[in-house]
Amino acid sequence: MKILEEMSPIAKEMQGYLHWLQDEGIDIWKQSHPISPLTPPELPNPEIAGFGDLFTLEMVRAEMGDCQRCKLAPSRTNLVFGIGDPKAELMFVGEAPGMDEDVQGEPFVGKAGQLLTKMIAAMGLSRERVYIANIIKCRPPQNRNPEPDEIASCRPFLDQQIAAIGPKVICALGKFSAQTLLNTETRISDLRGKFYDLNGVKVLPTFHPAYLLRNPGEKKRVWEDLQVIMAELNLPREGRK
Repeated sequence: MKILEEMSPIAKEMQGYLHWLQDEGIDIWKQSHPISPLTPPELPNPEIAGFGDLFTLEMVRAEMGDCQRCKLAPSRTNLVFGIGDPKAELMFVGEAPGMDEDVQGEPFVGKAGQLLTKMIAAMGLSRERVYIANIIKCRPPQNRNPEPDEIASCRPFLDQQIAAIGPKVICALGKFSAQTLLNTETRISDLRGKFYDLNGVKVLPTFHPAYLLRNPGEKKRVWEDLQVIMAELNLPREGRK
C-alpha cells in the first residue's frame, strides 16, 4: 500500500479502475501484440501521473534473472547489474565488468573503479549518490572488447535502467559506452567533453578510468569534462581539483 500512498490522486483512481476491471473478469493485460513485462501497458491518457513510479530497477533486475541471453553467461562468476542511488541525477556507464567486478558482482571496484571513486569524490559526490553501471553485465573472457551480439543482448536492460533511474546526466566512460549510447562510430577523443541528447537525457562522453591509468596525462582533460557536468548539475566547484 505504500506505493499507492505515494501515487498521485489521479493515478490512485486509475489503479482502482484497473482493479475493478479485473474483478469483472476483464483481462486488462492481454495485448494484440506481446510486450515486455517491464513496459507499462498503454493507458487511455498518457499524461496520467504516478505510473512511472512503478517502473523500478528491481523490476529490471528480476527480468534479467539468471541471464543466459548471450555467450558470456557460461564463463561469468556474477552478473554485474549496477549500484548506487536508484533516483540519481548523475549516472556513469562504463564498458564491461573486469575480473574484480566479476568476483564481487559490483561495477568499478578494481583499480579503474578506485580511480572512478576518486573522480566522483572530486565532484563533491559519492558512489552512493550516483548510479554506476556498464553497457554489458558479464565479464568478457580475458577482458576482451564486448562483441556486437553481446551488446545487443544487454542494451535493452541498460535502456530500462536509464528509464527507471531518470538521470539528468549520463557520463559515458570510454569508447564502447559512448558509441553504444549515441549509436555512432565517432572516436571518443572527438566525442568527449560535449553533451549529446539521448531521449531527453544529456550524455557527456569522457575517457575511461582504465585509459587514465595507462595515460595519466589525460586526467586534466577528464577533469575538464567532469566540470562541465558539475556546472550542468549546479555542483559547487570551489576548492576541488
